[in-house]
Amino acid sequence: MTTDTEPTDRQAAHAAARRTPSSGSTKALIGMLLAGTVGLIIFLFVHLSRDGGIRPGPTPAHAECTKGQRDCLPDVSYVDTAGVTYTRDALAGKVVLVNFWATWCHPCQAEIPALSKIYDKYKSKGVVFLGVLTDTPDSQQLLNFQSDHDMTYPVVRANRQLMASYDEPSSLPTTFIFTRGGKQVFNRVGALRESELDSVVAQLVAQR
Repeated sequence: MTTDTEPTDRQAAHAAARRTPSSGSTKALIGMLLAGTVGLIIFLFVHLSRDGGIRPGPTPAHAECTKGQRDCLPDVSYVDTAGVTYTRDALAGKVVLVNFWATWCHPCQAEIPALSKIYDKYKSKGVVFLGVLTDTPDSQQLLNFQSDHDMTYPVVRANRQLMASYDEPSSLPTTFIFTRGGKQVFNRVGALRESELDSVVAQLVAQR
């Protein structure tokens, strides 16, 4: 016989149900946590991709380009002021940086020490820097400028084909960096910092 002070079996069951979260609520909570994690990953992916850094993508073995493919090293020749020609085939297997600049451009002048230092650090490891000059100083003026600014990487005078191959960069400096497979993974309008450039080039040099 049940007294007034003793809970019935049904009352006990109801009390237990109130104390124990339902399986539906647990599943909903897990779902919210997973959605939040995925959202954070997507946010970081988009943020890093738009910040001028290396964009996430396939491994180097699957990232190589064919001629004419979008976001790849253009199939154009670069002839530096010493008469050395760099073709797309000759640059295959190299980490390539192409920097559009001008002697009158103050941000360009500001980044030359960083470019020269990183070029000297990595040039023996399969790295090529090409400074595409968009103004027209004569040969002696350019030599004086290079000496005054301790410029160590090759300079290439711009021409119509070169400018068109890079969609006519309208702001200076503008920099593009390509993997050993010829895939563009970095572009920046504005001067580069040495630490940032070192980080990007080091990552690409380490890829095989």
